[in-house]
Amino acid sequence: MKFKTIILEKNEEVARITLNRPDVLNSISPETVSEIEAACRDIEEDNVIKAVAIAAKGHAFCAGVDLKYLKELSSSLPKYREFIQSLYRMFSRIEQLSKPVICAVQGLALAGGLELVNVCDIVIASEKAQLGDQHANFGQIPGTQRLSRIVGAKRAKEIMLTGKWLSAAEAERIGLINKVVPADKLEEAVNEMVNAVTKNKSSLVARRMKSLVNNGTQVALPTGLELEVQVTCYHFVNSYDAQEGVKAFEEKRVPLFKGM
Repeated sequence: MKFKTIILEKNEEVARITLNRPDVLNSISPETVSEIEAACRDIEEDNVIKAVAIAAKGHAFCAGVDLKYLKELSSSLPKYREFIQSLYRMFSRIEQLSKPVICAVQGLALAGGLELVNVCDIVIASEKAQLGDQHANFGQIPGTQRLSRIVGAKRAKEIMLTGKWLSAAEAERIGLINKVVPADKLEEAVNEMVNAVTKNKSSLVARRMKSLVNNGTQVALPTGLELEVQVTCYHFVNSYDAQEGVKAFEEKRVPLFKGM
């Protein structure tokens, strides 16, 4: 598939999705939604890929949904619902990828752009980045569910109700992002993180670990712990990678994982 609003690149074990609408601050259009979904399907089916990096062209990461398109939907509830549901499916598609997703934020990540940040596993931001959600400033309802689970209900309410922008340092302090680096070191930092989650790592462990965290945070702790016991035991007894890891530890060598 030929993409118009994003760039999909693959280099050995890493896939990179780059938002490519810098002239409109990488705002999300229906075409962007469908193209990101298609890219995610491609990545999921590629057994060679072990990690995904998401970045953006230009000075902004993503300023949210394309307002010109939204205005066209203001008089049609069915069409608006259809678009919002497709947007949510795209976010979930990224969140549920079986490979770790590392996000690089170089500038503004606002509204839908913040939602995009929230569905990535690890987020590294330039010290010049700003994050926030201004829906309430313009009479709109923001994405409430993921933000409150990441930073807690009280902080999420403050961010959404005030519509304020957070500096990268503040976003890191409250756990919204993982790391802040100098602007000229962002790409290097992302590459280092990608290497850290892929080099000599089991893709099977990454997939199961992500699933446990994502699913476990949606249920009560006892249920999450029981799920963890079930998956951990099954993995240890039935996976090649678990047995190879034990052998490599005993033999004092680097394990050779097969992702199975």
